[in-house]
Amino acid sequence: MLREGFKRAREIGMQKPLDPYRDTEISPGIDVRSDSDIEAFIRNTGANAYHSVGTCRMGNDEKSVCDPQLRVRGIERLRICDASVMPDLVSAHINACILMMAEKASDLIRDGNRIGAKS
Repeated sequence: MLREGFKRAREIGMQKPLDPYRDTEISPGIDVRSDSDIEAFIRNTGANAYHSVGTCRMGNDEKSVCDPQLRVRGIERLRICDASVMPDLVSAHINACILMMAEKASDLIRDGNRIGAKS
């Protein structure tokens, strides 16, 4: 499927109306023509655009890396505040979620640094 999309994109890019805007193909280059060469190029250069989340997920269970206050379990004075603590991918762009988490983290850190407060 990716191979066919690649071929279609090349076909579209070679249309006459695009002549003034096109130069020599840089990547993968004109020598990559066969299906196996195209597939090898896709395998070697392909990447996803998904946001990585959940690699240090927060939660209340023993398997959670962080607690709900973003503290790393088993390591004192270390918090994580990025998409890795999200237990699952949200259905929208994660930027707003990360900004909200950063605001909450700053509150948690500020409140935890008050005299007599537990962090």
